[in-house]
Amino acid sequence: MSAVWKYFKVKEGENKYAVCEECKSQVSRGGLTAKTFSTSGLIYHLKANHPSKYDEFQRETKTKANSATSTAASTTPSVSDMFERSRKFNKDSTKAKGITDKIMEYMALDDQPFSVVEYVGFRRLLQHIEPRYTLPSRRYFADVCLPELYNSIAGRVHELLAKDSDPPYVSFTTDIWSSDVSPASMLSLTAQWVDENFLLQRVVLQCQEFKGSHTAAAISGAFDSMFERWGIDRTKVHAVVSDNARNMVKAMDDSDLRGIRCVAHTLQIAVNEGVLSQRSIVDIVATGRKIVGHFKHSPLAYSRLQTIQEQFGMHPKRFQQDVSTRWNSTFYMLQSLLAQKRTLATYIADYDLPATFTPYQWVLIENVLSLLAPFEQLTREISSAKSSAADVIPSLAALTRLLRKDVETDHGVKTMKTALLEALNRRFDQTGTDPMFCIASVLDPRYKDHFFDGDQKRRMREMVREELDSLPDGEARIREGPTPRPIRTEAESAPSLSAMFDEIVQENDPDPRQTSATAQQLDCYLSEVLIPRSDDPLTYWRTNRGRFPELARMARRYLAAPCTSTDSERLFSAASNVLDERRNRLTCGKAEKLLFVKKNLPLFLKDLAN
Repeated sequence: MSAVWKYFKVKEGENKYAVCEECKSQVSRGGLTAKTFSTSGLIYHLKANHPSKYDEFQRETKTKANSATSTAASTTPSVSDMFERSRKFNKDSTKAKGITDKIMEYMALDDQPFSVVEYVGFRRLLQHIEPRYTLPSRRYFADVCLPELYNSIAGRVHELLAKDSDPPYVSFTTDIWSSDVSPASMLSLTAQWVDENFLLQRVVLQCQEFKGSHTAAAISGAFDSMFERWGIDRTKVHAVVSDNARNMVKAMDDSDLRGIRCVAHTLQIAVNEGVLSQRSIVDIVATGRKIVGHFKHSPLAYSRLQTIQEQFGMHPKRFQQDVSTRWNSTFYMLQSLLAQKRTLATYIADYDLPATFTPYQWVLIENVLSLLAPFEQLTREISSAKSSAADVIPSLAALTRLLRKDVETDHGVKTMKTALLEALNRRFDQTGTDPMFCIASVLDPRYKDHFFDGDQKRRMREMVREELDSLPDGEARIREGPTPRPIRTEAESAPSLSAMFDEIVQENDPDPRQTSATAQQLDCYLSEVLIPRSDDPLTYWRTNRGRFPELARMARRYLAAPCTSTDSERLFSAASNVLDERRNRLTCGKAEKLLFVKKNLPLFLKDLAN
């Protein structure tokens, strides 16, 4: 906008004239329309009638012109700048190496093949973002960049394992996976521990190729080599969680490792034995699979079903296909079928289905889902990243108590309910006396000893005492006292009223002979109110480690143990994305490095950690 308008304004209602601010004269703008207007007449009016204002106008115009010239000069690059900007980066330059590293991270984190560097769209994108960068070949990324990134992260994982001044006990998960697109099998090893700040650390150590027969001896040998590679002291191995396969169980025994059977896998077996093996349920599941398969393989059938769903005011939704090795997927399939009961009935009125449910079967489906709903909830909870061995005994206690209650939905499933309870008790019969789970439950401030009866509480205290005695370098220890007097039974002598008082006191009070500082810690800890189940037990110990130092050391060990092998299963879910149809010729060595980077790199990237 011209500086002359500082001295004029457009006349209201007649814009072909401008009014002078000094003399209020009307000056023509030199035309009749906006396209023909000019400021020449306004400038001449200032020059002829207001010389001082004209000089001021001239100075302002010159200042603006100089400023525009200098701005243009500053934004116009010199020849040397143009030459520098057109010159390609040296491949060893900081900028080029930084871009190459980020491309390698992109490949690992987002499951991209090495051939992505040959994709036209990707190359055009990089050319647009940074023309001076020369994109290396796919072989360079596979043979140079990937090993460099792997070694860098492996070094940081080593540092993380050796970071604490008090080396922690480490728990592991393991599993074996076979690829569907290549003749490759892999053995996983994931680790987790609680560091000295009571933060749960979780890393993937290996997912190595596992050739040959999957015998217990071969698995045991692989464990030895993996522990040696990572410098893990076997005395600091707290537990290794695996499935219930015989070769894996025997490998734990042969390696002298404390094995934990995956609770989710054991629950799978119990549900299969107790419910899914029942003839009536087998028939229902078979019918459900036929119905789901019909819609899955027929776009026309699904389109018809979608129209019916919309008529009922429902969001279009597909049925869920189950997987035989995951009982909860069968639960979800039956749940999705029950939710679409009305739409299926409408569909059957006009179209054919390979199978249908009878009215009795619909009632049975509803009751079975009600029966298995607590199992589904438990499976989700124990499979979460925050679950530990401490959750097992309380969860099983709540589940078995629920199964013993009679409810209205028991119609038609009472036999299944009994069989399920028996399968649950049989599969988890040793859990309630296993020190691994018992001590973990006691050291969890959400549970403590509230899920044990009187006799079990005394045994729990003895377990904790023995474990405290075994702690190294501790000044406070529970001193060995005299053997507690056994409670006399009816067969030994006639009971007396005084004896009953003593018995009740002995059941509910700590042993008065335990007078050490550590015993007092245990008494004080157990006497306090439980924290809410939604709270984090590690946060509690971070806050109270000064009050209960010996118990806090034990908590670091026992609360780090997972109760499922979910970490390894998630790792192999990622492995199926790495070894896919696009990369079916990828070697196991490179696949392991890509998985290692994908799972561990986010631990060291602040932007991804958030």
